Amino acid sequence: MKKLHINTIHRTDFVSITSAVQNYVHEANVQDGIITIFVPHTTAGITINENADPDVVHDMIHLLDKIVPWHGGYRHSEGNTAAHMKASFMGSSIQIIIEKGKLQLGTWQGIFFCEFDGPRERHVWMTIHE
Repeated sequence: MKKLHINTIHRTDFVSITSAVQNYVHEANVQDGIITIFVPHTTAGITINENADPDVVHDMIHLLDKIVPWHGGYRHSEGNTAAHMKASFMGSSIQIIIEKGKLQLGTWQGIFFCEFDGPRERHVWMTIHE
C-alpha cells in the first residue's frame, strides 16, 4: 500500500492525482491488475472525470454548490454538513484496471481527489491487486 499526501488550498478543491497514481503503478512494476484508490476522510471524495478542459471541474463544483449549499439549515454541529453530503456524492473509493503497466482510463479521463472542507492536509491510500 502507498499513501499519497495532498495539501488542498481551497474549501472546495479538485486535485488531479492521475500522474501520482500512474507513477505508483510504474514504481510497483505491475503489468496487469487492478488498483484501488481510497480516501479515508468523511468530507473528501474521489472521482474520475474529464481532465482536459478545466471548465468541467469548474462546472462540477458550481453544480455541487447549487445542489448542496454551504449554509442550508443543517443540524450537524460542526457546520460542515455540505462537505459530508458532497463527499458522499463522489464516493470514497474507485478501482481502475491496469494493463501493460498503464492505467486503463479513457482518452479524456483523469482521477480527481475532491476536497469539500479545506484547506487541509489529506491522504489517499492506494493498493494494487495483481
